[in-house]
Amino acid sequence: MSEKMLSAGKGALFLTALSAVSQLLGFFYRVVLSRLVGAEVMGLYQLIMPVYSVILSLTAVGLTSAVSNLTSQHLALGNRKAADQTISTCLRIFFLLLLPIGTAVILDSDAISVYLLGDARTQLGLILLIPCVALTGVENCHKHFFYGSGIVRPPAIVELLEQFVRTFAVIALLMMFLPQYPERVVGLIVGGMVICEIFSSCTLVILYRRRRGALTGRGEEGRVRRRRIFSIALPVGLNALLGNLLGAANSALIPQKLVEGGVDRSAAVSRFGVVCGMTMPMLSLPIVFLGALNLVLVPRLSRACALNRPAEARRLVSQAISAVSLLTLPCMALMVVVGPDLGRAMFHQDGVGDYLIPLACVMAMSCGTSVLASSLNGIGRQRTVAAISLLGGAVQLGFTLALVPLPGVGMGGYVAGAVVSTALELGLCLWQTVRATGLEIQPFQWMAAPGLSALLAGLTGNLLFRVLKDSGLSPVSAGLGTVLFALILYLAALQAQGVKVWETLRLDW
Repeated sequence: MSEKMLSAGKGALFLTALSAVSQLLGFFYRVVLSRLVGAEVMGLYQLIMPVYSVILSLTAVGLTSAVSNLTSQHLALGNRKAADQTISTCLRIFFLLLLPIGTAVILDSDAISVYLLGDARTQLGLILLIPCVALTGVENCHKHFFYGSGIVRPPAIVELLEQFVRTFAVIALLMMFLPQYPERVVGLIVGGMVICEIFSSCTLVILYRRRRGALTGRGEEGRVRRRRIFSIALPVGLNALLGNLLGAANSALIPQKLVEGGVDRSAAVSRFGVVCGMTMPMLSLPIVFLGALNLVLVPRLSRACALNRPAEARRLVSQAISAVSLLTLPCMALMVVVGPDLGRAMFHQDGVGDYLIPLACVMAMSCGTSVLASSLNGIGRQRTVAAISLLGGAVQLGFTLALVPLPGVGMGGYVAGAVVSTALELGLCLWQTVRATGLEIQPFQWMAAPGLSALLAGLTGNLLFRVLKDSGLSPVSAGLGTVLFALILYLAALQAQGVKVWETLRLDW
């Protein structure tokens, strides 16, 4: 690969910029989609997406992590031939796994839709998920090869273009064929996903072939290569599988448990669609930096371990935690203030504002957990991450089973479980990261300073937002003014506490 690698800091900034555009486009797509199909179909769509995640975790997730980690290690040691061998082996393993799993899902789609998901209207979407997974696996293997190599531009640009293709394809299919029965509408949505995956997988394969270059180095013996791949892929894949199985069980059980509590089936699916298909995606809108940060962090930590540089690993983890706290906490505070009006304006659903405060806390803790889990993956502690994720998912499932069926509790039981399970995962991931790296905990830098500043900005912004609306301004104008003032206040509060924001976010990795 003859292109000069970007530095990790520039790579993170580049990925964040593209992620911002992609996130906005994805949010626009979800808004248009929810208006076209309604809350009930969004609920059906949310039912099948955990199945998509489960199949990917059985086949591709662990392998893509192996591609990223091993590529970074091989290139750090100058062995390009071994890096190329890694992606070829991972692709072969992926298709060997997908063939029997995909066949079983297609043949048993009726039983899965009725008995596991609890709604026969998901069958067509389940069948169409299999070609989507096949294309996604090819795409992700090549994408993580680029990220592991430190070359972020090609996969990031393709991912952004993929969003455009998916938005156009899904909306075009719906505009052409609506109105339809709910099952067919879900099938049209997944069909649009297949179209966009065809584009992205083919594009990345072509780019990989063009940038392959000379395969220098001695390569790696097949038996050793497979052992190293499985040593990473198995714990990561198992972690993803168990987590996604628990997530799928939660998704399937929530509407059923709401019905047990006396809610009509259609209303139950709609409530599930509002919380998981509208509120949570809305809260994730400002978190555009997290995926870029994790994609850069994992191979950099893997490289530091390969070169035996523990001090560098500790610095990377500490800086990543600080950056996530500084960026996440004010975003969640402001989303609590403007979220109800934003939800009504975007989705035409009043229920989007329900449970906004606890769900914002869940999102903030999830971001911290994500960067800590990525840190553990980068230093080779995949099994630890798997165990923590499994425990958190089990706690969430327990809350769903115990509280959601109770009259008057409903979705509040799911939200309570999300708060408790996410807090548990965050604490355990932090503990294990400190044990594994010798990291020194910095409560002021990581939590106290950004937390107090975000609280001040949120409370002041809430008061200002109400005053501006009462004075006759539209919710949009009032929201923009509030966000601008709150961000300035947040930065001023950090400055007053001696926090050097630019040095923390500079990402001079």
